[in-house]
Amino acid sequence: MFSNPILNTDSYKASHYLQYPPGTEVVSSYIEPRGGRFRETLFFGLQAFLKEALAHPLVQADIDEAEALFSAHGEPFNRAGWERILQQHGGCLPLEISALPEGLVVPTGTALVQVHNTDPQLFWLTGYLETALLRAVWYPSTVATLSWQMKQVLHRYLQETGTQSGAQLQFKLHDFGARGASSRESAALGGMAHLVSFAGTDTVSALLAARRYYGADMAGFSIPAAEHATITSWGRAGEVDAYANMLAQFGKPGAVLAVVSDSYDIGHAVSHLWGERLRRQVQESGATLVVRPDSGAPVQIVPEVLERLYAAFGGHVNTRGYRVLSDCVRVIQGDGVDVNTLPLILESIRQAGFATENVAFGMGAGLLQKVDRDTLGFAMKASAIRIDGQWHDVYKQPVTDPGKTSRRGRLAVVRGAGRRVDTLRADALGGRENLLRPVYRNGELLVDEDFDRIRERAARAPMCP
Repeated sequence: MFSNPILNTDSYKASHYLQYPPGTEVVSSYIEPRGGRFRETLFFGLQAFLKEALAHPLVQADIDEAEALFSAHGEPFNRAGWERILQQHGGCLPLEISALPEGLVVPTGTALVQVHNTDPQLFWLTGYLETALLRAVWYPSTVATLSWQMKQVLHRYLQETGTQSGAQLQFKLHDFGARGASSRESAALGGMAHLVSFAGTDTVSALLAARRYYGADMAGFSIPAAEHATITSWGRAGEVDAYANMLAQFGKPGAVLAVVSDSYDIGHAVSHLWGERLRRQVQESGATLVVRPDSGAPVQIVPEVLERLYAAFGGHVNTRGYRVLSDCVRVIQGDGVDVNTLPLILESIRQAGFATENVAFGMGAGLLQKVDRDTLGFAMKASAIRIDGQWHDVYKQPVTDPGKTSRRGRLAVVRGAGRRVDTLRADALGGRENLLRPVYRNGELLVDEDFDRIRERAARAPMCP
């Protein structure tokens, strides 16, 4: 249903080929996050779009279908233009797309992508691609940025309250978002974006996307875990038997298993069922039991569960003065976690005297779904046009909203002082390296990076002071 590239656009784009000045040859546009929730943006996801959407040339049937649809829809159709792409360019879009290296963290407000047509007769094609290209960039980049920002918060608390922050960090935020995403494609792209910064996920489609588009053999990991149905199917009187079964099935030396424990009474489950009746089995299993509360106010419930586990299983006080549970038990909080609540929960754990290493977190809709294009103010705008061989600046400057003023001219991104990057006009490069490098030209993928390299690039961040 959605394989036709001509129809991957907005309706009004179909009429734009008739709206440019006479003599127009080239239109150059750029994508940037203009500003929003975060000061930094992690760029990610373009390569997936290039491989999925632009790697397959259009065919005659695409043109025929698009003409029939737009004619019935009330829009003009540029059949001659699309026929030229088919006949002169083999169905490949005659465009050059340049972009920053994926995984780079830059100040929000930096140009991430620049695109222009390479066939002067197809000047309208740059703007026609806006809908698909902008969507392909803003969503995975926004999720990747959100995930990376959460990682900074977790890292800070791990450092403040413990001594093993580096080894644990990549598994401290787990993706629970697949069922809350708007589509399987969203889950795949957003889940993959999360895996740039973390290695824990239950979103299987994200693993497939990372393998297909970035060559990742296995980008994320999970553990056996219970859900309410597998616990409550034993009945309330059989709750302890359900827990015992989890230990019998998965409680092997070195293993990790998670068990939701609030189906009835989380306090009773932790202190009496886990902490008394099953304590020996937990301790002697050689595994790590991860208790999952799934209701109530996390800022109250998580410290309470930690207190009950510490009372039942013991632990030690680390060199920073915070309590660490016995290795056989940990906690995961997956309910009510988002960018606003995570710092509050972490602070409640610290205030209760526990190290952050005792707890992992899961995020669902807050990770993959509760973002939009305005989270970082993403936009794609034309900034330069070539008419009869001469380049001219293109920009908008609405008096009613200075924040929507767009950039002018052909752009470049360069490394500035310290760890900064700056967006400037390409004619002001002065011999410096332009970080906006060509990644696609006329149907050919020019850069094909693997997932590990993108992860390494993100791990070197922040670039911003």
